[in-house]
Amino acid sequence: MLKTVGLGIQDYEKVIEQNNFYIDKTNFIPEWWRSNDDITLITRPRRFGKTLMLSTVEKFFSIRQGNNEELFKGLNVSKDTEMMKECGKWPVLFVSFAAIKADNFKDAVTQFVQTFMDLKINLSFLKDSLSDDELEFWNDINLKMDASVAVKCLNIFSSLLRGYYGEKVIILIDEYDTPMQEAYVNGYWDEITGFMRNMFNATLKTNPNLQKALLTGITRVSRESLFSDLNNLKIVTISSDNYADSFGFTEKEVFEALDAYGYGSEKEKVKEWYDGFKFGDMDGIYNPWSIISFLQTGKYEPYWANTSSNALVSKLVREGSVEIKQSFEELLNGGSVKSEIDEQLVFGEMDGNEKAVWSLLFASGYLKAVSLTDKDGIMEYELKLTNYEVAVSFSILVKRWFENTGGYYSYFVKALLEGNIDDMMDTLSEICESMISTFDGSGKAAPENFYHGLVIGLLVELRGRYEIKSNRESGLGRYDVMLRPKDKKDNAVIIEFKAKRRSEKGKTLDELCDMALQQIEDKKYEAELLEAGFEKEKIIKLAFAFEGKELLIKRS
Repeated sequence: MLKTVGLGIQDYEKVIEQNNFYIDKTNFIPEWWRSNDDITLITRPRRFGKTLMLSTVEKFFSIRQGNNEELFKGLNVSKDTEMMKECGKWPVLFVSFAAIKADNFKDAVTQFVQTFMDLKINLSFLKDSLSDDELEFWNDINLKMDASVAVKCLNIFSSLLRGYYGEKVIILIDEYDTPMQEAYVNGYWDEITGFMRNMFNATLKTNPNLQKALLTGITRVSRESLFSDLNNLKIVTISSDNYADSFGFTEKEVFEALDAYGYGSEKEKVKEWYDGFKFGDMDGIYNPWSIISFLQTGKYEPYWANTSSNALVSKLVREGSVEIKQSFEELLNGGSVKSEIDEQLVFGEMDGNEKAVWSLLFASGYLKAVSLTDKDGIMEYELKLTNYEVAVSFSILVKRWFENTGGYYSYFVKALLEGNIDDMMDTLSEICESMISTFDGSGKAAPENFYHGLVIGLLVELRGRYEIKSNRESGLGRYDVMLRPKDKKDNAVIIEFKAKRRSEKGKTLDELCDMALQQIEDKKYEAELLEAGFEKEKIIKLAFAFEGKELLIKRS
């Protein structure tokens, strides 16, 4: 009898007791336990089973569980007789920082306090056994505690658990980096860094009650920012060979599931949509969320995109340079980008750092490495969108940036393709008011970033009908943007941007537009289209001149 395909169940005990679909990953337990690593940090993209794995580890080791061996009966770890001697023998602290998503530091601390209070309630059985001194520590943990007490909570809980059970404590921390990403996006990075560094030092370094610790997250925050004082930390990123098949489904596991649930004929299409992830040297890793969703519905959809937004990815791409936005056009058109990759993210240095953007997208699962080149000792990665689902997901992410423009965006696209200057001017002025601040929170170089961001938005709307190209050679120079229709009955569009700079202080926007249109003619940007057989009268040439939020558009 087939097991029920349940989606989003992150409690291991519930998965087993309800006989839900489960791919056995319990080999992770002995591999991790027998490592010589006191503290292990594992990074994986979202929806790759990190929370379920921590729950699995908790249910295996927890001395409070009671039915540990029964939960693992028949699974891989149960065949390891030496490992099973550790089953149900250890006190475990399991905490998740997934809900720490605040707009400011004060609210973040409040959320930490609530998280630790929830943990205290779960440990309330300890209270009756505490000495007077321990009870004082216990009572210090309350809803009114300040940050200086909150950073010690996990340390205190582990001390009390060891006193109660007489064994050191296993500490599990899920989504350790969520509070830090939120802090970076919302502008209180320095404050949260100090808080979390103190908390991790108290929990993981100056804690004599710690047996082993396991942390999971999406990104590897730089050691200097967070873990500078820890000398016993093992970091496992997506480039590491350790635990490569422990998170995510292998192709063999996916294909066996497809056969079992009657989708055996869909293997190649499932591979096209959902394959492409690589951990260490292991290719052919699939996102569990997407595969389980497909087994439930039998429909091909971008399930990964519909789970949760990545505010940090969105911020860096929205506010990125023109070059970054042009690279995204390449990616969405099936092309690639080349960059160094630094898996240790230094958040304070990410603004305007192109390498940091690609590194984050690589760690987050949006990009995969298709080749690696050694350039004088520096490894350069060639990166592409991971698979078809990710390409669709990224298109959805981009489209969401334009949602607050209402219907104006669609009107602008229609006017652009028709060469209707009046409608373009009317709608674009409305979009500018609502979108420039969204695309560049700093206000610096906002118009240029905005217009090139708009081109990426065009990709979402028009990718099926047009090839969107930018900064490419044609004729005697490089045009800014070209929309090349796949059907020659449609209009092609060439766009040249002119921003008013200090050197052009005396020029009007009208004069800048004339300069842009003359450049289109002098540099013969239409040559590429004419050579491809497009009729000259079907080529719309547009000039965009802007100064701040003031804009003028002209057509030749």
